[in-house]
Amino acid sequence: MEALDDLLVKAEAAHGHMCAGQILGVRMALLGLRLLGIDDPRGNDRKRLITYVEIDRCATDAIGMVTGCRLGKRTLKFRDWGKMAATFVDLASGEGRRIVALENSRELAQQFYPHLQAKKAQQMAAYRELSDDQLFRAERVRVQVDDAELPGVKGERITCPRCGEGVNFGRFADIDGEKLCLSCAYPHDRYWIGEDRH
Repeated sequence: MEALDDLLVKAEAAHGHMCAGQILGVRMALLGLRLLGIDDPRGNDRKRLITYVEIDRCATDAIGMVTGCRLGKRTLKFRDWGKMAATFVDLASGEGRRIVALENSRELAQQFYPHLQAKKAQQMAAYRELSDDQLFRAERVRVQVDDAELPGVKGERITCPRCGEGVNFGRFADIDGEKLCLSCAYPHDRYWIGEDRH
């Protein structure tokens, strides 16, 4: 695995700036990979790993960069729980590690780096230098990865009879004998409000 400083340079380039979240994400990914014994996640071990992230913040970009997991490769899974946490799953062994950033890490940053005026500077210094035990809680977990969630799996494709849009990987609901896309089956759950089509 690459050194922390090298990964932080790559994370900054991929994300567009360096911030405390980038540092936490890189450290979180390194810890998860180390606990699973995955040394080359973007190379020889790239087909072994699936990562679940629980927040759509800066750390997620860093985690994806370190692990090589991507939404488009179906190896990065997003669960919108608003938690600074990620779960790393080794498909070869079935082992998983969920890593959570500890809430008191911000207080530790202030405690250990009071000479730095800005909170951001305190956090960036702390997140680079504090031990994994001071920053994270790691737990062994088991994740049942459904076959339809695996990379490279070809799933059933249907055309929704209401909107005419194609739907992949079983993301439909059977409503009164019709296979509907989820946005037609559950319109109250849509993230958009329909307008006239052009």
